[in-house]
Amino acid sequence: MDLRLRDKVVLITGGSKGIGNAIANVLAHESAIPVIIGRNRDNVLNAVKKIEEAGHKAFYAFAELTDPEQCKAAVQKTMAMYGRIDGLVNNAGINDSVGLEDGNYEDFMLSLRRNVVHYYMMAHYSLPHLKLSKGAIVNIGSKTSFTGQGGTSGYAAANGGRNSLTREWAVELLKYEIRVNTLIVAECFTPLYEKWINTFPNPEEKLQSIVNNIPFGKRMTAGEEIASMVAFLLSERSGHTTGQHIFVDGGYTHLDRSLN
Repeated sequence: MDLRLRDKVVLITGGSKGIGNAIANVLAHESAIPVIIGRNRDNVLNAVKKIEEAGHKAFYAFAELTDPEQCKAAVQKTMAMYGRIDGLVNNAGINDSVGLEDGNYEDFMLSLRRNVVHYYMMAHYSLPHLKLSKGAIVNIGSKTSFTGQGGTSGYAAANGGRNSLTREWAVELLKYEIRVNTLIVAECFTPLYEKWINTFPNPEEKLQSIVNNIPFGKRMTAGEEIASMVAFLLSERSGHTTGQHIFVDGGYTHLDRSLN
């Protein structure tokens, strides 16, 4: 299926590694132009280089996303280069384990800035340009907003906020024909996921216990599977889909665990 994404300019926060990088690569393969936004200069430039070496287009902007001015600058840099923005993928975030029992105000507020405030800022600064292109926004979310996890109040609250913003923006932006959806991720083996698994005394045993509870195929979701759905949601092929929370998780969040 031709997703008709050729030369569409799409901003991707946290696009240099993990799920964000998978999204960047799938979009590049679909002939779109992913704009990788991140704070680590080497990671960002390396991600762009690999896409270009594969014969595709890519661009970049460096930004510490907790700084609204750097969010604004990333959008401005993209506009200076291409003169248009056709899509935004809000992806960057970190499960920073800011809990209720052992957390504090400062860490909780920092978690919100790391995980949801920049979703708002990137959408706010991109909006004038998305209005012109009738583009689309995809927010990447987490199962923690539906299932809870324990010990991660900041991240869970931020992801609940992402879900609510998706519905709110879908309503607010109807008049501009801008579609907004959230893709919910459960178990995908990213570098951050690996770091989390390694905090357990027996990481391999813990990982296997999680995989055993994933109904479809008893395996983790591949980054490319998430990325492919994101590409579809950005494309005109999903032209009547907005305000949705879409789960790409092998049934992990909703299907009965007694199936396993």
